[in-house]
Amino acid sequence: MIKRNISWLIMLCFCFLSMSSTAAWSATEVHYPAKTMGRFFYLPQKDTWQKTFLKGVNIGAAKPGTFPGELAITKAEYLRWFQQISAMNANVIRVYTTMRPDFYDALYEFNQQSAQPLYLMHGVWLNEDDIARTHDAFADQGKGKNDFIKDACDLVDIIHGRATLPPRPGFASGEYKSDISPYVIGWILGVEWDPDFVQTTQKNNPGRNSYQGEFLYTQGATAFETFLAEVGDRVIRYETSRYQMQRPVSFINWLTTDPLKHPNEPLEKEDLVSVNTETIKSRSNFVPGLFAAYHVYPYYPDFLNYQKEYINYKDETGKVNSYQAYLRDLYKQHTVPLVVAEFGVPASRGIAHRNIMNFNQGNLSEQAQGLINAKMFRDIYGQGYAGALIFAWQDEWFKRTWNTMDFDLAHQRPFWSNAQTNEQAFGILAFDPGKEKSVCYVDGDTTEWSGTTPVITNSQATLYAKADEKYLYLMVNGSNYNPQTDTVVIPVDTITGQGNLTDSGRNWQFGRAADFLITIGPQEARILVDGYYDLFYFLYGERLKQLPPEPKNLIKNSGSFNPIYLCLNRSLYLPEDKKQLPMDKFETGKLVRGNANPAHLLYNSLTDYAISGSQVEIRIPWQLLNVMDPSTRSVMGDIYKNQGFKAEKTDGVALGAAILKSGVVPTGPIQMQNYSWPTWTMPTYHERLKASYPIIQNAFGSVT
Repeated sequence: MIKRNISWLIMLCFCFLSMSSTAAWSATEVHYPAKTMGRFFYLPQKDTWQKTFLKGVNIGAAKPGTFPGELAITKAEYLRWFQQISAMNANVIRVYTTMRPDFYDALYEFNQQSAQPLYLMHGVWLNEDDIARTHDAFADQGKGKNDFIKDACDLVDIIHGRATLPPRPGFASGEYKSDISPYVIGWILGVEWDPDFVQTTQKNNPGRNSYQGEFLYTQGATAFETFLAEVGDRVIRYETSRYQMQRPVSFINWLTTDPLKHPNEPLEKEDLVSVNTETIKSRSNFVPGLFAAYHVYPYYPDFLNYQKEYINYKDETGKVNSYQAYLRDLYKQHTVPLVVAEFGVPASRGIAHRNIMNFNQGNLSEQAQGLINAKMFRDIYGQGYAGALIFAWQDEWFKRTWNTMDFDLAHQRPFWSNAQTNEQAFGILAFDPGKEKSVCYVDGDTTEWSGTTPVITNSQATLYAKADEKYLYLMVNGSNYNPQTDTVVIPVDTITGQGNLTDSGRNWQFGRAADFLITIGPQEARILVDGYYDLFYFLYGERLKQLPPEPKNLIKNSGSFNPIYLCLNRSLYLPEDKKQLPMDKFETGKLVRGNANPAHLLYNSLTDYAISGSQVEIRIPWQLLNVMDPSTRSVMGDIYKNQGFKAEKTDGVALGAAILKSGVVPTGPIQMQNYSWPTWTMPTYHERLKASYPIIQNAFGSVT
């Protein structure tokens, strides 16, 4: 051991004259492409080590029409993305698990041709089915742990281009020939740890509080931390013995299981147990070193909005910055380099959580997404962290969100884009419907409607409709329409056997029972839902008793239309404040006027409608119409009859249109006609860099 250390010190003093920007540095017989020193990463640059701040993105494994397990992204797509990511001034990408050979081939090819390589942080996934089944890392004679180690060792072979994996449904397979080991600068082992998994592992294994490995060991560790140490040690041992190579290692963590205490966290599970990787130490024969990796979002868990020292903390601009306050506290818990391996906000219409700084989980424009991500990036850099990786590079249509996932069909999610599900819109790269362009851009220019057959025409207005994988588009051409004084009314009938024939509050009548009512007036615009078809009330009022009873919502054809809400939090109790908070909800049915054309200088991705003269263009997300899957024309069935959320097929929707003058009650019902959109088995889409891209590009470029 002494001989090895002396040799390493001698070699540290002399640089290799032949070292290129991608060469692995060597300590005795062991090589490594990156190392940690102090609180930072160092990468080889020509003939020396260069302190490097890691800036980049996470890349998922799916594109529209596919689930992640299908690993359908092609080499050509990866090559295009790597070019765009590199042009964004990023130097690192991260993946979570084993990818198809195409990914590694593309990364190798890109880096061979690029003046500045893209480095890779590689994750190793732990089977979450095993976690859910056993809640113990050492259960079944260590099966889950051993599978974890086996997958990691397979990845060691993969990055060295010396692996062949047999076909398995839902897993990567094939022949791996590209040696990308000079570009893999770290392992990030594990997943966001479930608190019950951590706690049960520790409860069931009280004697497993120490691990003494060849490269890693523990001091004052819990059973769960010894599990992590053993996995890390085994991976290092395998790569060292087989390839004489090492690279920095970390174990993923997140706010839920961080080593801090959060006394005002309202949800017990979010501060139940801690994972402290500082108890895992490296021996001198592991030269590259350990680092810590965390997922740190600004809006969850809730203590970020309620912990006193966070909500009273002000940054250098004089503004409240609970995110920076948390980063500061987390930094103090570690002695090794600290990387925020995930952070970001989604450019989505739907929203799932608020943040005290309005760094919300959704209902953000693409421009706002860029500005907020850039601000968090600079906060991470300013607090002395070693790296910051945005989640995520591309949008992911297959994703679900807790407050919308009951209202769609899980097996059909990849086949359409749900604007109400914020988890689908974290990407910097958007997948917009249409092979080359969308079927409609709500921007006030209605020339694209030329030649479209009207759905209905009356003395007041003509109504047109189109549809794609994300929206129902409507265009109303009004007769003598004055947007300063008049109101556009569009009743929508989506399901037979229910709905309102009147709007009792305004004495409006409809030719068919309407389930929804779109109103665009001089002051505000919104879509309303028949009380009997109100999913929010059914779930949080009738089922969960979080809302006061509304007997009229249980009656068909009551004439009552309700605002459409998303739940952002159920009623919470703050333990430190000893205070009960009411349910937090958001009226997602409110419609925003603007320009939805990405090519326009005034582009706002949150736009719902545009007005130009006597014409109004509108786009309504499918889920706002209780459509569970537009690709099969499946809508929500009778929620009270079914006692839950079940889909039924429809031939389409019935639409009507009227222009109502202020103070004038229509003398007859608004007539409605059917509109049916085509179904599809595979979605069409095209890629588009969001308006957030140049903002992030500038932020990344400001840090070298």
